[in-house]
Amino acid sequence: MQNFDYQTPTRLIFGKGAIAKLPRVMARFGKKVLLTYGGGSIKKIGLYQKVLALLPDKEIIELPGIQPNPKYDPSVLEGVRLCKENGVDVILSVGGGSVLDCSKAIAAGACYDGDPWDLITYKVKAKAALPIVDILTLAATGSEYDAGGVISRTETNDKIGYQDRLLYPAVSFLDPEYTFTVSKGQTAAGIADAMNHTIEQYFTEDTTLLNDGFCESMLRSLMKNGRKCLENPEDYTARAEMMLCCTYGCNGILALGNSPSGWPCHAIEHALSAYYDITHGWGLAIITPRWMKKILSERTLPRFVKYGINVFGIDPKLPAPEIAQRAIDATYAFFQSIGIPMHLRELGIDERRVEEMAHHIAVNEGLDEAYVPLSESDIADIIRESL
Repeated sequence: MQNFDYQTPTRLIFGKGAIAKLPRVMARFGKKVLLTYGGGSIKKIGLYQKVLALLPDKEIIELPGIQPNPKYDPSVLEGVRLCKENGVDVILSVGGGSVLDCSKAIAAGACYDGDPWDLITYKVKAKAALPIVDILTLAATGSEYDAGGVISRTETNDKIGYQDRLLYPAVSFLDPEYTFTVSKGQTAAGIADAMNHTIEQYFTEDTTLLNDGFCESMLRSLMKNGRKCLENPEDYTARAEMMLCCTYGCNGILALGNSPSGWPCHAIEHALSAYYDITHGWGLAIITPRWMKKILSERTLPRFVKYGINVFGIDPKLPAPEIAQRAIDATYAFFQSIGIPMHLRELGIDERRVEEMAHHIAVNEGLDEAYVPLSESDIADIIRESL
C-alpha cells in the first residue's frame, strides 16, 4: 500500500431542492459574482431564472457559451478579463463539467498577472484563486469534487489536464432533478466517463481489497443505474446514484494507497478531442476496450480475471484467458448497448493523423510510466484499432 497525503475541502450539498441553500452559501463570498454557463440549457429548465431570483443582492456578471471541451480562447481568456475588470469576488458555475473546468482555469487566471496558459501548463504555480461555487446539471466528470479541469487550446491541438489544490470548489450543489433533461447521448457519455475514471484507477500495479471493492461496486452501479436513467430519464433514484458515482469517480478516493495509473485512456482521448473536438465520454468508450486488449498479458491477466468475475459476474471456473477476453468483450458490449458509437470513423476520425496524434501523446503525456507502459507505436496501434 502506497503512502498518500489527501484532503478535500469541498462541501457537497446533495438532493432535491438543495439550491435553496444558495443564498446562505453565497453570503460569505462577496457581492460581485461571475456567473458561468454553457449553451442555454439552464434557461430552458428554469435554473438560470431561479439562480438570479435567489441572489437579488448580488452584482451578476455573465459568461455564457462555454463549450464542451472548454476552450482557452475565448472562454478562459474572456472570463479572466471579466473578473479583473469587474473585481469579481466569486465564480458561480452553473452547468456540467466543462463549465466548471473552465471556471477553475478562470479562477486561477484572475489572480495572476501573466498569461493564464502559464498556470495551465505548470510553467508557473498559482499563488491564489477566486472561490468557486457550482450547481451541477450533468453527471459525468466529477469536477465538482476535485481540484482539476481540462482545457483545450485549439490552435496548438492541446487538451491539458490542469490540477491545483487551490481549485477545489468551495461548495458543490448536486440536485439529481437538474439532470432529468440531459439527452440520452450525453447521459451515455457521462456513464462512460465515470466508468473510465474508475477503470483507470482499478488497473494499477499496487491495489488494496478495499479500493478494489469501491471500484467494482462503482462500475456495477454505473451500469445498472445508467441503464435505468436511459430508460426513464426522470427516475430520481437512478439519477441520484449515478450522480454520486460520478462525483466520487475522479477525486482520488478510489485510489488512496494505490500505485499511480498514468491514466492512459484519458491521455489518448485528450488528443483525439483536441484534434477533432469529439465528445469526451464517447472517445473514452471507444479507446478503453482497445487499450485493454493491448495491455492484456501474463502479468496483467490476474487483474482482468478479477475485473471480469467481480464486475460482470463471469464464471470463475472458466480458464483465466477466457475470463479476461470475456471481460474486455463485455466492456465493449456495454458501451455499445447504451448507444455509444464504437468506432472513431463514426465520429469523423480516419487514419490520416494517427501518427501525428500518437507522437503528440507520447511526447506530452508520459505513458512510458503508465500501469503498462505504452510506446508511441503502441499508442498508434490502439488508435488504429479504434478506427
